[in-house]
Amino acid sequence: MGTFPSVTKRMIGTGLTLALLAGCEDGLDFDLRSDLGGGLDTTSAAQTATAKRPKPDARGVISYPSYQVVVAQRGDTLRDVAGRVNVPVDKLASYNAIAADTKLRQGEVLALPYRIDEATSTEASPGGVDIASLAGGAIDRAQPEVETETLGNAPTAPIPNVQTGAEPIKHKVKRGETAFTIARLYNVSVRALAEWNGLGSDFTIRENQILLIPPADPSNATKTPAAATGTTTTQPGQGSPTPTPPSSTKPLPKDTSAATAATKAPSNDLGATQSASKAAMEFPITGKIIRPYSKGKNNGIDISGKSGDPVKAAAAGTVAAITTDGDNVQILVVRHPDNLMTVYYNVADVKVAKGAKVKRGQAMAALPAKDTFVHFEVRKGFESVDPMPYLN
Repeated sequence: MGTFPSVTKRMIGTGLTLALLAGCEDGLDFDLRSDLGGGLDTTSAAQTATAKRPKPDARGVISYPSYQVVVAQRGDTLRDVAGRVNVPVDKLASYNAIAADTKLRQGEVLALPYRIDEATSTEASPGGVDIASLAGGAIDRAQPEVETETLGNAPTAPIPNVQTGAEPIKHKVKRGETAFTIARLYNVSVRALAEWNGLGSDFTIRENQILLIPPADPSNATKTPAAATGTTTTQPGQGSPTPTPPSSTKPLPKDTSAATAATKAPSNDLGATQSASKAAMEFPITGKIIRPYSKGKNNGIDISGKSGDPVKAAAAGTVAAITTDGDNVQILVVRHPDNLMTVYYNVADVKVAKGAKVKRGQAMAALPAKDTFVHFEVRKGFESVDPMPYLN
């Protein structure tokens, strides 16, 4: 899938976004990643831009106040990593739900089952030690433009490596979850999630895998005096308290949508229940609603289907935008009369052009080969509204 570009480079102000859409000009950039768990406002997406993963120590260990992880090196198996950090192979394998001789990707993250000594090696390894690797993110935060050098085989002084920034949430993967659903749950880019955890280009994860949720980039956060907010200042070296994961206080999207599907008959089989002749709009695909509308959390509905299924225009209108978000996911936006717009997120094989007139039910695109669902929104002006009253 290529490199992981900085999220902030793709962010544009809300006012500019609205002006561009209203004028239907070239260069319109819909970043709807946050829209699956937030609003169309790209200012919000910029505020939740994520920090870079800290550099590990010479062993590959990153230490936080509450836990530690280890980063795999090129050619490592789990057994190799266990030997390097002096943790029993069976404990490390069990804790990460992975076989001992599994070959790991370079940069893949494993959680340590218990705390080990911090990196304070007094001998340089053969070939030299990179100061930046030992000091981790501390050097980056203190001196962003610092130049590092490689030392020879002379002894080095112990350098503690406990991170002092926000401590990432640890998320244990449950059955049925994907990198995309987890990224939406925490309102982060799936690319940032992959970069932090060393996922492959297909973003595959496994049940019971422990993932680090990228924390917000502090340089993008709105700064408010601590006295005005009552915020407690974190002392150097202590790290920030770990936020409560959303999944610990409410069901995951998969669970809530399953419950909704079980209790609401219209969500089970759209093809059998929708009345196209009476409804203001028709469903863009025939399938099951896997995630319902929730203002501010999911500003549309997610409908599952099969790869290659046609994605149709919900109503007659004009194609206002065809673009991709930061995760290379294609998006279609159609403008309709009465100040309405519809958004079709996660489509492939687009068959229409910007400015084209489309009829209700006209096939505009298809579902992709993977993650075969469409995220569908109805917008009144630029406010999201529940699509169901328009569809039923």
